Amino acid sequence: MDNTPIISKNLNLILEENLKAAHQINPNQINTLIQEIQKADRIFVMGTGRSGLALKMGAMRLMHLGYTVYVVGEIVTPAILEGDLLIVASGSGTTSTVVSAVEKANKLNASVVVLTADPLSIIAKLANHIVQIPAAVKTDFGESVSAQYAGSLFEQFTLMVLETIFMTLWQESGLTKQDIWPRHANLE
Repeated sequence: MDNTPIISKNLNLILEENLKAAHQINPNQINTLIQEIQKADRIFVMGTGRSGLALKMGAMRLMHLGYTVYVVGEIVTPAILEGDLLIVASGSGTTSTVVSAVEKANKLNASVVVLTADPLSIIAKLANHIVQIPAAVKTDFGESVSAQYAGSLFEQFTLMVLETIFMTLWQESGLTKQDIWPRHANLE
């Protein structure tokens, strides 16, 4: 069976949905997250499932720029403190472990920025700032926002936002590719 036509159709659909999201997102919200990153003593990221994977990729890029970044749940992650930043991602904004982490960070006076598809969600209300990702939540089984399965668009576009943040911070830093290269993993 030749899947070439459907593969091309699906690639275009995914690209078109991400492009539409790029036109809908509020760049001021992304700029606020950049400012929070720049002033933070340390950065912590947390998400579950594929949202967590996108955040881990974003954390790696921030580390490449020289930021001190931790992934919540890893064995070497220290306690979050005042002056630190917690970045969380949850399409629905209701993931219980993420809500719990946001509540804990608030109690310790850490700054919290949430990437979510639901600006009225629990974590959005608890956060200092939000970046509203224009995507469907994983329990939206309609196709009005996305024809992709579950939270796919949310997760894809979260990564695109994080890559945009990296590119912006990198351009501001004046670092070259050669300057960043020594921070790449070498025990692979």
